[in-house]
Amino acid sequence: MMRKPKPKWLRVNIPSGQNYFSLKKKLEERGLFTICQSAKCPNIGECWNNKNATLMIMGNTCTRNCFFCSVNHGQPASLDPLEPNKILEMSRILKLKYIVITSVTRDDLNDGGSTHFAKTIQILKQQQPDLVIEVLIPDFNGKRDQLDRVLNSKPDVLNHNLETVKRIYPTINRNPENYTR
Repeated sequence: MMRKPKPKWLRVNIPSGQNYFSLKKKLEERGLFTICQSAKCPNIGECWNNKNATLMIMGNTCTRNCFFCSVNHGQPASLDPLEPNKILEMSRILKLKYIVITSVTRDDLNDGGSTHFAKTIQILKQQQPDLVIEVLIPDFNGKRDQLDRVLNSKPDVLNHNLETVKRIYPTINRNPENYTR
């Protein structure tokens, strides 16, 4: 019996192209990360060549070890206090009108990184008032004050990824009532 070829939509090309390598260099020069890289997204070449990337703050090492995720896990480095300004610089270089910012989960920080999110949003809003800002936040262990800190910085869009089914998602205080407004 002859094996059927995989469908074309299932195949992706090895990342390449002028925009891809240009964006990669700019990110490396600034010590910035994207979820595209950290999660080993197969569409990275297509997105980066179209000048689309989801910037990731607070490093590229997550404090959780969810087995379904490709992001590095372990003990993260200290926060880079200049990172919000580096995100601003990338936004200007890429001439963005819409920016998406996500992060690793930082259970090692007392505020889960919510202050760093808020600072990044505030700097972007002050310096680029027409920029639409979407943030993909971690669960902050269900702590309402951390969510409120991010919300009070007034992102245009607030999102949270739920990449898996409830039975394999880490079971740390995740009460949905904590997030109702």
